[in-house]
Amino acid sequence: MSSPVGMPKPICLIQNQQGRLSTCPEALEVLQCIRQPVVVVAIVGLYRTGKSYLMNCLAGKRTGFPLGSTVQANTKGIWMWCVPYPNRNDQTLVLLDTEGLGDVEKGNTQNDAWIFALAVLLSSTLVYNSMGTIDQDAMDKLHYVTELTERIKAKASPGDSAGGGLEDSTEYLRFFPSFVWTLRDFTLQLELDGRPITEDEYLENGLKLKKGDTPDVRLFNLPRKCIRFFFPTRKCFIFDRPTSRKNLHRLEQMEESELEPDFVEQANRFCNYIYRTSKEKTVPGGHVVTGHLLAKLVETYVETISSGKVPCLESAVLALAEMENAAAVEEAVACYGKLMEQRLSLPTESVPELLGVHAGCEKEALQVFMARAFKDDERRFQLKFMKTMDDRKEEYCRKNEQESTKRCQALLATLCVELEEKVRSGVYSRPNGHQQFVDDLKDVEERYHQEPKKGVMAEEALKQFLEGKEVVGKTILQSDTALSEKEKQMEEVRTQAEAARREQEVLRQRDAEREQKMRDRERSFEENMQQLKVKMEQDREQLLKEQKKMMDSRLAEQEALLNEGFQKEAQQMREEIQLLKEENAKVQEPSWLEKALNAMWKVTTLVFEGIAKSLESFLNRSESSGRSLPRPQQAPALPSSPAVAYCS
Repeated sequence: MSSPVGMPKPICLIQNQQGRLSTCPEALEVLQCIRQPVVVVAIVGLYRTGKSYLMNCLAGKRTGFPLGSTVQANTKGIWMWCVPYPNRNDQTLVLLDTEGLGDVEKGNTQNDAWIFALAVLLSSTLVYNSMGTIDQDAMDKLHYVTELTERIKAKASPGDSAGGGLEDSTEYLRFFPSFVWTLRDFTLQLELDGRPITEDEYLENGLKLKKGDTPDVRLFNLPRKCIRFFFPTRKCFIFDRPTSRKNLHRLEQMEESELEPDFVEQANRFCNYIYRTSKEKTVPGGHVVTGHLLAKLVETYVETISSGKVPCLESAVLALAEMENAAAVEEAVACYGKLMEQRLSLPTESVPELLGVHAGCEKEALQVFMARAFKDDERRFQLKFMKTMDDRKEEYCRKNEQESTKRCQALLATLCVELEEKVRSGVYSRPNGHQQFVDDLKDVEERYHQEPKKGVMAEEALKQFLEGKEVVGKTILQSDTALSEKEKQMEEVRTQAEAARREQEVLRQRDAEREQKMRDRERSFEENMQQLKVKMEQDREQLLKEQKKMMDSRLAEQEALLNEGFQKEAQQMREEIQLLKEENAKVQEPSWLEKALNAMWKVTTLVFEGIAKSLESFLNRSESSGRSLPRPQQAPALPSSPAVAYCS
């Protein structure tokens, strides 16, 4: 199913039983069937704060996620509800409702931190739900955010079991979700220093740091720094109480008209904001996550946590890329096969005709591969695609020859029925019978040439047919009493010369076909290089866009810190900004693209003959037409690459 419109209610995605997290196969199956990009909205917060009600609102339902009406926490683990995205037909909205944090019945609160970390890892929008106001008590209850660097690694570092800390916060910006703080049962006036303020201004005021370096100040500042450094995109919503306390237990049964109008309006504003601003879930580099990929991320993270290790985003993405690139090859090859079956009618009249159909189908299949593949840095999977396409082309060429041979043999068998009957009845066993045999054989050959749609093996089949008649012809020739010995010798010489001419014609045709296939291989290589260049440029653009967003957030945070008088923290921002500038400069260098072309150059020259000449010709034409590409360095004989193992 492309969109899970038939999912009537939420199901458990991640179970939390006896302090152990595990995935639910049924929920993973639902996700694996979703081939659309997903927007993942997760909600976290203390138990009994009304998280589930907001998620039901986002699902457009009054009931779904259980609200509960007692002091006991209702949701355990993480529950999932996949619904069509409002006004986005090409996306699916995945809602994740997490168990309440701080449940006194748990005894062991270790899993609270993991639930919070998983919500951050899986979502594109994270909603933190709390009661009352943003004060120190609220910040103390949000201590899970201060543990994120201990629960999540951004980069794979051998020997490290935990994340980097606030000093590496830039790396987390690449994949952390946008942050929305919802304040329930809010009763204060939104005023500051006697002037009205917005909800967002109220949040930013609550995130201001204290000056000083005492333990109490550091403890005060830490959660605020984490929110500011990790979540540059922030939003706040306040909610009045939805109804009187005595009616809260039947909130699911109440009609919208029975609720407080202000609460209804606030809930609508919240939902509209989430619908309008939430982005597709992506991994670093900008690759969009589908439901299928989200299922793999869930499995990877939960298995890592269950094994006692810290989830590493870089490792998870690389594992995801390996799986997704293999699937991209399969999907592209399947697309090619389907298109060839639709467009190709065998046998073709010529090899170029078949190669033309192949080229069009391969180009579309390559687009399918490029659209799905990501982080194929060594071009192993693109090489596998190219090799598979070349093999499939040869299979179609062989099948084309077989179909042509069968058709030609059947045609010749039909055309020579009369000639065979004359041979059997001895019509040619008389004076001048050999000339009649030659004339009749020539007539068969002429009628054969007049028949259309014989295919690429027409000359080869005719050659073999005529070779099969040479023994009969010699016998008739030697028994023809009307011919002298000299005439018989001259006829044998003529027959041999004709056979040699036919052999040369077949060889010439074979040479021409080999040349046509080589040119097609060069065309295929050029097409792969062109589409790779386009994809690399798109990747570069996406990376620069990602880094600009990070740069803008860091510059804004640096300015805020300077205005608040925090020079040390502003200096940290300045250093991170400098690193981002250096990364930008590297990405914009021509060598960034050259590395990809070098990888492609090395692996293809190991497999395809003539590619070196093709690439040189391709680069020369690119330069002459003004489409200058960086020239790859000469490839070594056997580069150390995983592609070598594949090629061998």
